[in-house]
Amino acid sequence: MQPAPVQKEEQDFNLKETLKRYSQKWFWFLLCVIIALVVAKVYLRYTIPSYQSKASILIKNEASSGNFGGISPFSEAGYLGGLQTNKVANELAILKSKRLISEVIKELNLHIKYDNIGSIITSELYTNRPFIVQYLSFNDSVRTPYVPKLFLTINSKTEFTIYTENKSIDEVHSFGESLNLPFGKITVIPIFDNEFSFTEFIGKTISVSFASVENTALQYQNRVSVLSDDRYSNVINFSMQSPVREKAEDFINELIFQYNKDAINDRNQVAQKTSNFIDSRLEIITRELDSVEQNKETFKSTNRLTDIEAEAQIILQNVSEFDKRQLNVGTQLELANTMVDYMQNSGANDLLPANIGLQGDQVASAVSNYNQLILERNRLLKNSTVKNPVVINLSNQIGQIRTGILSSLENQRNSLKISLRDLNYKEATLNSQIAKVPRKEKLFREINRQQGIKEQLFLFLLQQREEASISLAVTAPKAKIIDSAFSSKSPVSPNRMFIYLGALLAGLLLPFLILYLSFLVDTKIKNRRDVERIMPHLNFLGEIPKLGKNEEELVQKSDRSMLAESFRILRTNLQFQVLNSLDANRANKIFVTSTVKGEGKTFVAFNLALTLALTGKKVLLIGADVRNPQLHRYLPEGKKSQKGLTEYIVDESVTAKELMQPSNYDENLTIIHSGVIPPNPAELLMRPRTETFFKEVENGFDYVIVDTAPAMLVTDTVLINKYADALLYVVRADHTDKKLLEFLKDSIISKRLSKVSLVLNNVSQNNFGYGNKYGYTYTTEEKKSFFGKWFS
Repeated sequence: MQPAPVQKEEQDFNLKETLKRYSQKWFWFLLCVIIALVVAKVYLRYTIPSYQSKASILIKNEASSGNFGGISPFSEAGYLGGLQTNKVANELAILKSKRLISEVIKELNLHIKYDNIGSIITSELYTNRPFIVQYLSFNDSVRTPYVPKLFLTINSKTEFTIYTENKSIDEVHSFGESLNLPFGKITVIPIFDNEFSFTEFIGKTISVSFASVENTALQYQNRVSVLSDDRYSNVINFSMQSPVREKAEDFINELIFQYNKDAINDRNQVAQKTSNFIDSRLEIITRELDSVEQNKETFKSTNRLTDIEAEAQIILQNVSEFDKRQLNVGTQLELANTMVDYMQNSGANDLLPANIGLQGDQVASAVSNYNQLILERNRLLKNSTVKNPVVINLSNQIGQIRTGILSSLENQRNSLKISLRDLNYKEATLNSQIAKVPRKEKLFREINRQQGIKEQLFLFLLQQREEASISLAVTAPKAKIIDSAFSSKSPVSPNRMFIYLGALLAGLLLPFLILYLSFLVDTKIKNRRDVERIMPHLNFLGEIPKLGKNEEELVQKSDRSMLAESFRILRTNLQFQVLNSLDANRANKIFVTSTVKGEGKTFVAFNLALTLALTGKKVLLIGADVRNPQLHRYLPEGKKSQKGLTEYIVDESVTAKELMQPSNYDENLTIIHSGVIPPNPAELLMRPRTETFFKEVENGFDYVIVDTAPAMLVTDTVLINKYADALLYVVRADHTDKKLLEFLKDSIISKRLSKVSLVLNNVSQNNFGYGNKYGYTYTTEEKKSFFGKWFS
């Protein structure tokens, strides 16, 4: 016998057979799937569903949204209008900032949560709550995160019971009453918007949870999703999951509103600063203009002047153009001086007035850039510190631009002074030409000129103030709402199909893993194929079915049970495969053994003897297991103490015929017991009387069946194996370990056992043959119930 092919057989993997092993346990798969689906159904029944709420906005381009109706003098003062620095990433950070979300929490009171306590599940109340709890004040020793959860049971339309979980508070109060509790003062205000909605809560318990705004803001910061629609797009999408759709929608809408409000406040800072500056200058110019007009009136009254301009009309026409130039230069110089004074007296981080009328685009552009950087720096400081590298960079840029603005104003002022000096020089020339004009007219013209300058500056400032007021009044929101918050009609969590699919997979996977582990650790022989993998060249005679609790253990006359049919097949195979070549003139000696105790060798030996006897053949059944005799289990009580093989070997006067006892089961069956258990079984079986015994019993019988001891535990069977014509080696399914067959293999190779044929005992119906489920019944079919057919 070659061991190599055996190892190859053991390593082969048969997918069909593996699947069949699992399919035989189909009931467990079905049961686990049903249980898993029921658990999934219960989970879905009592799990509060969550809905998806979404919204989208468009971040406007500031360059196109800063003007109103063509009014552009203050457009440069818009929020980051000229620089176009509103990066979507920055806006995403602002939208998810704790500061902004905290404003939403406080506005909607989301840090106070109301839950309806049900018998099985607890659901949150938002729009249909029957009352609101106002937390008026807290004791100094109580920190708001540790305010206990309150439970309120509505007794009637006017009274309620309030208590805590540990019953430290358990009181009855009226609605609207101010309650002094250990942690602070609260008031419970009923909501009677819907009479039916309130009355349906009478007798029910509602829990009220209070959390700090900061902790609630952190929770919502993690729950809300704010993402850009595309890398190059200004569209921002909001999404949030919540079991209360209205609550999520209100939160997202309020978040967008607070974002626009915050952006509008930033935009109005520059315009408001400029408006305040114009108002202060108007006060000064008004006083100066009143003083000039009063001087003019006094001058005319004192000198009794009426229309002295006609006298110098011709000369004044020549210098009218000059006067316009001198007036314009004087106005620009006054504005430059005012701007320089304001910058010298203001702080380094204050906004500068824009578009106050200074000519030249350089200063106006620098002021606009300066204000935009100031706003950007202040905005970053809301969510960071002055040590932020971006803030430091902006501060350096602000300082450089401020220095440049001062330098430009100084240069412009010096240039205006030079121009004014030149104009004054030319004025002296003109004055010499009108020297003939009375000195009073000259003084009067100077007064008129001063009045004109003040009036022009006053009107200009009035115009600028109106434009600033319009800019404040019509500031557009920064974000345009594309879609207000809306929620899905069907819940997104839990996903019913996913839960059911997961339950189905779990119901299939759990029994599979359990069976896989059981198969992995189970090294027992199961069916004929397991034996043939290990012993492919060994003669396999038959399989004996597993018996139920109430089934007969012995083959009966006219028996058509599975047990009887299996032993008939064993008898037939034994005759044709083993005994055909033996001498027909003497009894065929058939030894029955096993590896260890409990594999059913005595059961096989007795039933084989009965089956042979039922054919009319003379059969002798010998109990040769002298160490642990089991043959007496199948005999009546009165015959269990008969003499046997031991007495024959020890006492030479005893003959085999004296030991033979007829069987009560069949007249053709004779039995010889093993006898008294000797102290030296092995030495006893080695005596010559043993050989004499087997020669003596050959006469008068067709078959001699010998029930021997287990071959691996003791040496008895090896000692008497030489007297056997055939050795039936019994292996018990679900009992014999596969490794024990290595002993049989070694015994055959070493020739300690010979003429071996194998019988598989205790085979379940599903493992007959190569795993078929049909069994041995043919002539009659046992009628089974519906459940018997399915669960057999």
